[in-house]
Amino acid sequence: MAKKIARLAALPEDYKRLGLSKEPALWEDGHRTKAKFGSYEWWYFDGKMDDGSSLVIVYYTQPVTAIAPSYAPSVTFSLTKDGKHIQDSVTAKIRDCAFDRAKCNVKVGNSFCRGDLKNYELHYESDRVQADVTLKASANSWRPETGHFLFDEKKLFAWFPSVPEGKMEATVTIDGETMTFTGTGYHDHNWGNTGMFWIMHHWYWGRAKIGDYQVISSYITAHKPYGHEHFPIFLISKNGEKLGDNPKYLTYSQSDPEFDPVTEKHYHKKLVYDYNDGVQHYRITYSAEKIIETFVVADSKTSVQAKSNPLQLWLVKKAGLAPSYIRMVGTVTLEKFEGEACVEKQESPGLWEQMYFGLDEDV
Repeated sequence: MAKKIARLAALPEDYKRLGLSKEPALWEDGHRTKAKFGSYEWWYFDGKMDDGSSLVIVYYTQPVTAIAPSYAPSVTFSLTKDGKHIQDSVTAKIRDCAFDRAKCNVKVGNSFCRGDLKNYELHYESDRVQADVTLKASANSWRPETGHFLFDEKKLFAWFPSVPEGKMEATVTIDGETMTFTGTGYHDHNWGNTGMFWIMHHWYWGRAKIGDYQVISSYITAHKPYGHEHFPIFLISKNGEKLGDNPKYLTYSQSDPEFDPVTEKHYHKKLVYDYNDGVQHYRITYSAEKIIETFVVADSKTSVQAKSNPLQLWLVKKAGLAPSYIRMVGTVTLEKFEGEACVEKQESPGLWEQMYFGLDEDV
């Protein structure tokens, strides 16, 4: 069987067909999908707080494993503080939701997120948890070329890092106890028209603020029919100004495999992104220290989405699929080289993830 084609849309005709320019636009953070078979969409926000806490809030039109051609809006909340992990979620009827195509303006029941690529306001509300969050961008919006990954030209996964890094402030009340946080935040917007488990095998994604530097990194591996095509993605900025993002100068490696008994998948505790364009040379190393969240998407015991969409997740499991997720924290190390000499080295806490759709295998 001939290998199917998977590619990052980066040709001039791709930009024209998608209505995009090199500079990201406000509407790209707006609602991009319709309630069709296989489509999905989410707006993701995370914060790495000054006290070491991690906060993640995600707004969904429907689950990442959506099969039915309809919306099932939800919001997930995750806070890790002082070694404790609090996870919560809300769902809402479509009549109580709204999605703006012109910009990020999402309403799911009483929860919402809205912003303009520079400033964002978030509210999360359930019976147990209330959170109000602001995010002010310190780096310009960015995407790898068009941000559209094409499979057989018609199937797509789109990724738009709307806020690569910014200042985040949050007030969170859980079971009547109110906490305030400040730290560094991030926001991206993702959507697609085909279930990811049909086109992707797995990915690693991470971001970090290390001193004056900001880093976004990802390594996507397509499914077997696409020859396990690899997509290395990398952005390094300093004080919000881009230093480099061309994947042809990037070398990726992973090591220290570890088996996670919850997902029954291996993950790598060490990821290295080495960016060397002949003029500047940076090496970013992610060293995992702790898993803060892990679940099997089709398992109602570990997955919020399985609880809220049992029929869809039952179909996923029936098809022999076992999508899983691991979110981890640890140390991100930046090294700057001149020739063979390391002339600068800094470290910072970081947050990253592994999303694994395929079988547990080394590809």
